[in-house]
Amino acid sequence: MLKLFRAAMLTVATLTVSGIANAADLPVPPLAPPPHPVYVAPVFTWTGVYVGGNLGVVWTKGHVTDSSGVVGFDYGQNAVFTVGGQIGANYQFNDWLVVGAEADFDWLANNNNSTNTAPATGIPFLRVSANDRWITTLAARIGIANNNLLYYAKGGGGWVGANNFTITNVNGSSISFSNSNSNTGWLAGAGIEWAFAPNWTAKLEYDFLGLNNQSFTVPAGSLVIPGDVITTTSRDIQMLTVGVNYLFNWHY
Repeated sequence: MLKLFRAAMLTVATLTVSGIANAADLPVPPLAPPPHPVYVAPVFTWTGVYVGGNLGVVWTKGHVTDSSGVVGFDYGQNAVFTVGGQIGANYQFNDWLVVGAEADFDWLANNNNSTNTAPATGIPFLRVSANDRWITTLAARIGIANNNLLYYAKGGGGWVGANNFTITNVNGSSISFSNSNSNTGWLAGAGIEWAFAPNWTAKLEYDFLGLNNQSFTVPAGSLVIPGDVITTTSRDIQMLTVGVNYLFNWHY
């Protein structure tokens, strides 16, 4: 019985060793290829410094009165062409909040001429002229980003350079006020900007510039209402522009 058991165990061991040897001779199946990486679309960021140009139209208006009550009429309200440039910087805090600052400079093809008509005769009584030549603004911006779209608002101040404010009466006599060359006011605006390429954006923007009132005293002895105080009020400028910017330090 013991001999039979030993013979059986020897047979099993022999078969096991033979099976292992045969298994070693079998071909090894190839390894499965690694999974392909998942593509993640690049995320835009508005962080960076930018420079660009713009063009559009500008509307200007104002109201002229005097201390004697003789003068009282509106001037301006005409649309003129503007072209200029801007420089600014943005910082994007998270997926949607963007803050920054921007400075603009624009040239104006402006010619504000208006006439006051004498009510009794209908004859032109006075003519005022104040030609705006340029506008520069400095403003903070805050916006909401939706990937490559930015909706923003801006607020700050503005300065307008103008030729001398001139009054001409019906006889052709005129007087100019040289202290009218610099005009200041507050600025509010809004716009939308679209990043159409990795470093390029296009924008559409509306701005309102409310200028401070100005007063001019006509010197005694002048041929144009001497001693009068001329005051310009309700002076504002509206701008609608399109622009293109190049954004530096663009990240993905």
